[in-house]
Amino acid sequence: METKNIKVAIVTDDGNVISSHFGRAQYFEVLTVESGTITKRERREKAGHHTFAQGEGHQHQHGERHGYDEVSQHRHGSIVASITDCQMVVARGMGMGAHDFLTAAKITPILTENRTIDEAMKEIVNGTIVNHAERLH
Repeated sequence: METKNIKVAIVTDDGNVISSHFGRAQYFEVLTVESGTITKRERREKAGHHTFAQGEGHQHQHGERHGYDEVSQHRHGSIVASITDCQMVVARGMGMGAHDFLTAAKITPILTENRTIDEAMKEIVNGTIVNHAERLH
């Protein structure tokens, strides 16, 4: 994937540390890279477990890997709605349902071992970011 001109959404709770779980993060930190330089950074609200737990007894439901149920489809769609302009999402952990939904939406999910947004972005700009698929659950 071309990383010199890209928009990247990184899950976070504080704008610095990458969240260890895609669904539990409160925000997307969205960074725009143009000609290999970060030109814009913004924080966007993110729907997630904290949003959907209200009134549902905090049950976490996943759709089947290849056959999402209507609830999972709606939840994942709500989460991704604010980042449809991004080409990549970075997290330190993610469920298979979210991963498959992002892939279907043509947004590349990257699971990183990097702890901070700055570390991950350096690797993204350099084209050296490693996707750790073993972090899927």
